[in-house]
Amino acid sequence: MGILDGKRILVAGVTMDTSIGFATARVAQEQGATVLISNFGRALNITKRIAKRLPSEPPVLELDVTDPEHLERLPALVREHVDGLDGVVHSIAYGNPETLLGGKFLDGPWEDVAQAVQVSAYSLKSLALACRPLMADGGSVVGLTFDATVAWPAYDWMGVAKAGLESCSRYLARDLGPDGIRVNLVSAGPLKTLAAKAIPGFEELETMWTTRAPLGWDESDQTPTAQAVCALLSDFFPATTGEIVHVDGGFHAMGA
Repeated sequence: MGILDGKRILVAGVTMDTSIGFATARVAQEQGATVLISNFGRALNITKRIAKRLPSEPPVLELDVTDPEHLERLPALVREHVDGLDGVVHSIAYGNPETLLGGKFLDGPWEDVAQAVQVSAYSLKSLALACRPLMADGGSVVGLTFDATVAWPAYDWMGVAKAGLESCSRYLARDLGPDGIRVNLVSAGPLKTLAAKAIPGFEELETMWTTRAPLGWDESDQTPTAQAVCALLSDFFPATTGEIVHVDGGFHAMGA
C-alpha cells in the first residue's frame, strides 16, 4: 500500500519528463494515486507524449490557468475521468527571461511583471478555486516555490512573483481551511528543469548549493522534491497548512 492509495490527484503544469511536476505524477502513481496532468497551447502535445513515460499513462487535460473559460470548464473535464479530487499540485511558473531575469530587475517592464505574477502567483488562487467544487470532502493543494525570503542572483522578478505565491498560499490556507482544504508549498533547491534553463546565471545558484548544503544537493534529482509534495498530498499531514517545506539539502538553514 502507498500513502496515496485511493487518492485522486491533478498535477497542473507538466511539460518535460525532467520537471518536478512529472516526478510528482510518477511518485504519486507509485504511491497508489489516480493521477491527471495538464498543460496547454503548443506544450500540450509535448505533455501528451511524455505522459506515456509514466508508470500508467494518465489523462491529459487542456488547462491554461490564466484563461477564465479553461478554469470554468475544469471541473467538468476532471469528472470525465474521476468523480472528484483529493489533491492538486500547482507546478506552474513563468517569467520572460529576456526582460525579467539575469540582472534585469531595474529594467523589467510592468507588462511582463504582471504576466509573471499572474502565472506564477495569482494562478494558485485561480486553480484552487476552480478545483474547490471537486474537493467536497476536503483535500490538499501543494505548490512549488524557490525561497523568496532573500534576493538571489539572476532570479530578479521571478523572486518577487514567488514571494507573491508564498503569501497567496497563506491567505488560501486561511480561507479554504474551513472547507478542510490544506494549502502548502515545497521550496526546492535549484534543479535542472526546463524553467531553470531559462534563467541566465542559473549555474551560480548551483555552485552555492554545492558548497553550502549540509546534506549535499543533486540538481538533477527531482525525486526528493516530488516525495515531499506527495507527503503533503497524503493524510500524514492532516493539521498542516500555510506551511513551506524546504527540500534543499538544508541550505536554507545555513549562514554565510
